[in-house]
Amino acid sequence: MDLPLAAPIDPMLAKLVTELPRAEDLRYEPKWDGFRSIVFRSGDEVVLSSRNARPLTRYFPELVESLHEALPERCVVDGEIVIAGAQGLDFEALLQRIHPAESRVQRLAAETPASFVAFDLLAEGDDDLCTAPFSARRERLEALLGGAGGAVRITPQTTDPVLAADWLTRFEGAGLDGVVAKSPDLPYRPGQRVMWKIKHGRTAECVVAGYRDHKAGGVGSLVLGLYDGATLRHVGVCSGFSAKRRKELLDELAPVALERPEDHPWHAARSAGPTASRWKSDAELALHPLRPELVVEVAYDHRQGDRFRHATAFVRWRPERDPSSCTFEQLEVVTPVELAEVFGSA
Repeated sequence: MDLPLAAPIDPMLAKLVTELPRAEDLRYEPKWDGFRSIVFRSGDEVVLSSRNARPLTRYFPELVESLHEALPERCVVDGEIVIAGAQGLDFEALLQRIHPAESRVQRLAAETPASFVAFDLLAEGDDDLCTAPFSARRERLEALLGGAGGAVRITPQTTDPVLAADWLTRFEGAGLDGVVAKSPDLPYRPGQRVMWKIKHGRTAECVVAGYRDHKAGGVGSLVLGLYDGATLRHVGVCSGFSAKRRKELLDELAPVALERPEDHPWHAARSAGPTASRWKSDAELALHPLRPELVVEVAYDHRQGDRFRHATAFVRWRPERDPSSCTFEQLEVVTPVELAEVFGSA
């Protein structure tokens, strides 16, 4: 490609902080929950590269066409691939787009078309902009895409920390993941965590329904469930344990191990309904079923539908809790917000 920057490029990253940073002229943006992608356009060629430098182009043919129309002939743009659903951003629909069958790719491109939200400009024409301050890159990005709509848009931005705090709360209903703060003087630093991200933080008490092995030995993740009436639903996993803790967990879970998988409450769902695919996914990852007797408190940031969007973090065991009391009712219900309001906020 005839560009001043060569693919792939590691995207610039953000480090997690617990409070919204406040400093003069900081730039705040919504944190989008999709596939991070750096887009390279050179003439008729458009390439979408993932955060891990994996090619995404073939999975989003409709987006390639939209980017070809919206972007200048030679540029490199950092942003997020998202899918807007009836209740906001739909990450599950986005996951379904990564499929080896061309026929399925084409069908889903029509049924669940993707959009691209741009938030940084790395190159334009012959200009490598990575050493330029973020404020200058943003100005050039606004000149390119400020009036764009449809499938290609520019992310909203503000310098007002009060408005940013409002976004953190209000835009969660649209499926957004938090707020990102950036210094206006920041050059583009591939692969470095030099921005800040603020995400939602909550806790929940869940039933430990099983565990998966870690490749280095011990427990890799706890598989979590919540009761929906009398039915135990799979809601996510708890991971991130140290090597020592992984081995300790094996001993702690041994007393509730199930010798007969058919006695597990999820076993009957393997061949029916939406839970079936989730059970199958667990089985393929060698799930060790447990009697649903242990309760764990976990920290989570975002709920999507009846699942935790990301892996949760272990807080503590709750031996005093009755597993049947671990229901969806404890989870905060976030009021949906139209994505149009997010884009209109700028």
